[in-house]
Amino acid sequence: MASSGQRVWADRGSYESYVGRWSRLIAKEFLSWLDVPSGSRWLDVGCGTGALSETILALAHPSWIQGIDPSEGYLAHARARITDERVCFASGSACALPDGHPPYDAMISGLVLNFISDIDTAMAEMVRIVRPGGTAAAYVWDYAGEMQLMRYFWDSAVALNPDARDLDQGRRFPLCQPGPLAYLFRDAGLENVHTRAIEVPTVFRDFDDYWSTFLGGQFPGPEYAMSLDEEQRSALREHLRTRLPIAEDGSISLIARGWAVRGTRTETKA
Repeated sequence: MASSGQRVWADRGSYESYVGRWSRLIAKEFLSWLDVPSGSRWLDVGCGTGALSETILALAHPSWIQGIDPSEGYLAHARARITDERVCFASGSACALPDGHPPYDAMISGLVLNFISDIDTAMAEMVRIVRPGGTAAAYVWDYAGEMQLMRYFWDSAVALNPDARDLDQGRRFPLCQPGPLAYLFRDAGLENVHTRAIEVPTVFRDFDDYWSTFLGGQFPGPEYAMSLDEEQRSALREHLRTRLPIAEDGSISLIARGWAVRGTRTETKA
């Protein structure tokens, strides 16, 4: 990731106010779909603040979870929040994953694949550390479609400034759709590859609740909003106000769609 991206993944508060509250909802549906047996050993790649690991603890009855992330800021929060002895958080890269002893039964990665610069190396590592017959799985936001809080923002930004198109995650991130995700997993040697959409409600109290998510100055959307001068930012705000489905009570009900993918490591995979 670029230097600006590195700053993004160090600030837990900005992440939580932007998409963290919705990522916790999608994690529950994702784990239910995987249906990994109780007592399994998990590797959480790009564990961030520990939200997905925490959900595994609550729902999947693991014997062990190893969380890996390059951000010490996120890891500090994860360690402070989750003290269960079955969980360990460590600094590391998706392109050089730790061996499990015994190997991991499941490797998961939540909302991370689009931000890995060498995705082929990372996928080879994700397959390598899973035992034969084990599960490798991931999910990403549907930036190009129904991740609506971002889709409304970028559609308005581009309507006012066509140059903003190049910053739109829906254009920048090829792995935000099911076809490329399935191909990535099959090309890595996984079998029984399946994808599915997961949708969770994202309800904002009012327009200010929605707009405030873009004022943190981090992540592509907020960075763009805060790069504008006051007149331009005001124009974007008012353009959004006219486009969003605002109810009579002022609330805004959107959805956040993610695309999930899973596969099985073959018995013969080296």
